[in-house]
Amino acid sequence: MATVLALETSCDESAAAIVRDQTVLASAVASQVEEHARWGGVVPEIASRRHVEALPQLIDQVCRESGVALAELDGIAATAAPGLVGALLVASVTGRTLARLHAKPFVAVHHLEGHLCSVQLGDPLPPGPYLVLLVSGGHTELLRVDGPGQYQRLGRSHDDAAGEAFDKVARLLDLGYPGGPAIEAAGLDGDPRRFALPKGRVSRPEGGFYPYDFSFSGLKTAMLRQVRALEAARDSVPASPDSPDSPAEALPLADLAASFEQVVAEVLVERSCRCAREQGLGTLVLVGGVAANRRLRALLEARCQRDGLAWRVAPLAYCTDNAAMIGVAAAQRLTAGQHSSLELAVAARLPLEQADRLYESQACF
Repeated sequence: MATVLALETSCDESAAAIVRDQTVLASAVASQVEEHARWGGVVPEIASRRHVEALPQLIDQVCRESGVALAELDGIAATAAPGLVGALLVASVTGRTLARLHAKPFVAVHHLEGHLCSVQLGDPLPPGPYLVLLVSGGHTELLRVDGPGQYQRLGRSHDDAAGEAFDKVARLLDLGYPGGPAIEAAGLDGDPRRFALPKGRVSRPEGGFYPYDFSFSGLKTAMLRQVRALEAARDSVPASPDSPDSPAEALPLADLAASFEQVVAEVLVERSCRCAREQGLGTLVLVGGVAANRRLRALLEARCQRDGLAWRVAPLAYCTDNAAMIGVAAAQRLTAGQHSSLELAVAARLPLEQADRLYESQACF
């Protein structure tokens, strides 16, 4: 059984964990959400600085809580791609330095492979192959998984990821950042059928549509037009003579948020289930930060039951960025005899299908 110290700093969450195979011995996350919320999104320079400040304390914390000393580890892992380069470098340099100091193998991990492995921290998975719907702030993809390191992309977003769409619509509705939790909270008591919104499709050059791909740009535009129409209708109503100074009627934020959330969930679930059925994959797995959305989880469960599909979802604690999922991915790679060059740097972009490049004897970047 491989025991791994894993580090994650790909965006705005500083995280460390000690994992033994698929068991989390200790996990700690330092969130920067409140700081970045002031700017309406992640500021890369601020994120990098906060990682430098937080990571040493997080490493000390997980070693203390797990009772595992650095000398007892089988390997040290860090996210190497994709992500914000400055942020990625914090975990990568820290992990490679510790690996060299303690003569341990270093394992560079692809961030998306970490998300794919997050589901293993919950209920056991049936044997592969299976289909994964990965939905996060930066990615919306449908991936066939045949085994560790064996991935085939079957669908993707052609513009914004689902998480980005949540952030931008939340900004439009002045609901705050991050957008996913803000829209979910605002729409809790709203009517998800009040506003008819489009389910964007992606055209093929030769005609027709890509059956498993996503587009959220048209949906964002429809939300903008709907908000402007509501504002125009509100502003055209003359003030009451009895109360000329009364404030204008507020927008129906609960219904707007619920309608947007509902159509995003329906699009994700409908195309995922169609892909699973048509590709002969009997299990659908949901991972990524947006997988924490309750409306999406409930809709996926109902649709899978209707279609006779097994389904699994990552535990709530491991949907958003964390180091435990990175540790599971690293433990699998170590068990397979793979590790990374200490000269390996980081990359802002790297397709998941190229994750094996992280384990070449010569650093690929």
